[in-house]
Amino acid sequence: MSSSTFNASDGNGYELQMGRWSRRLAMPFVEFAGIRTDGKVLDVGSGTGALSHALAASPTIGAIRGVDLAPAYVAHATRNNSDPRVRFQVGDACALEFADASFDHALSLLVLQFVPRFDVAIREMRRVTRPGGTVAAAVWDTRGGFVAYRMFFDTAAMVDPAADERRRRMYVRPLSRPGELAEAWRQAGLQDVTQDMRTIRMEFASFADYWAPNEGRDGPIADYVATLSPETKARVRDAVQRAYLDGEADGPRSYAATAWMVKGTVPDVPCETASTRT
Repeated sequence: MSSSTFNASDGNGYELQMGRWSRRLAMPFVEFAGIRTDGKVLDVGSGTGALSHALAASPTIGAIRGVDLAPAYVAHATRNNSDPRVRFQVGDACALEFADASFDHALSLLVLQFVPRFDVAIREMRRVTRPGGTVAAAVWDTRGGFVAYRMFFDTAAMVDPAADERRRRMYVRPLSRPGELAEAWRQAGLQDVTQDMRTIRMEFASFADYWAPNEGRDGPIADYVATLSPETKARVRDAVQRAYLDGEADGPRSYAATAWMVKGTVPDVPCETASTRT
């Protein structure tokens, strides 16, 4: 089984599709996690580097390691990194190639919803984090707080019956319901678990700016659009454009995007070793 259901192809495509919003969410997430240390921090599912770069904004953090399953994203992040404390590498969230307690903290931004065995990934984050260290993650509230994506799939489902199944998969992703992240953290044996939420704005200059990521190859919407015939694609685009315009002239729009966030600490008890992981 693949460790990710996310369609990852091109770093620039991801930046247009999600990276610009990841960067906006990264600092509120770092503040929520409370990472203030001179130790080592692991960024699991680092993508094009939004979280790692937000962590690097703190001069007290000694080293940051970003791991992502997509070589294209790792290459993009590496090309755009000039901080010697930050290093990116290809790696699997469900089988991290680090020894137990290698890091002071382990964080994951907007990744776990795309990991079918997210419970394994969470246990791996715990395993590689020292006792007393923080393990934290953020995921989108895809059902109730992700307006720009909801507008697309709700509209597309009214035009194309095949979009309805895509919509269901988008809205009911794992860990998207209230309390699910906290429960997953407790199931992984983490202590002092706290779940909260943070909201950013997704701002678009025009409908063309909103639609552009859909013509790429990265993410759930582009993956769906790529399956459409020219005729169906034109109908979906026209309907989504009308939803974006709301009867007004084309121009800037701003949509709320809410993320669930969770953090917990690693207890002073042994974690399962690599030989016992499933």
